[in-house]
Amino acid sequence: MLSVVVEAGPVAADGHAAWSESFNELFARVAGEFGNAAVRRHGRAYLLGLLSQTERKNSWMLAEFAGDVSPDGLQRLLNFSPWDEDACRDALSRYVVRHLGDRAAVLAVDETGFLKKGRMSAGVARQYTGTAGRVENSQVGVFLAYAAPGWRTARSGCSWPTRPRTGAGR
Repeated sequence: MLSVVVEAGPVAADGHAAWSESFNELFARVAGEFGNAAVRRHGRAYLLGLLSQTERKNSWMLAEFAGDVSPDGLQRLLNFSPWDEDACRDALSRYVVRHLGDRAAVLAVDETGFLKKGRMSAGVARQYTGTAGRVENSQVGVFLAYAAPGWRTARSGCSWPTRPRTGAGR
């Protein structure tokens, strides 16, 4: 699975993903929340796929990224497998506070609409989306970003400054 970590993100000078140690440390905290080794393997592969540079994050593409021949294992993970989603979320929250915690940090929430032509993607419905400014066939995604002084998060042409602005241009 380390090869998946390497393929998933920026590679450091030693050839390993720059963030592989941090990912391994975090995953070790939640590994016990998965019901068995197979579920744990799929959970790890799913997270690495979501963090990867893979453009489309559907079950088929994530399964291919993980080296699986079909998305069945990942779909079982999300629909039927025994694992504690709340415990995993809480462990991630504790990790972020411990390693990235900053009293000046904020959580930025962004709701974005994705226009769709068909109805095959999860969550597609005729609904209002600001992307089109009217009711359209679309998906709505809600994204959460952590922003703190000295950290910059970029998304589609938007970024937060690395230091607070001061003066009249604020």
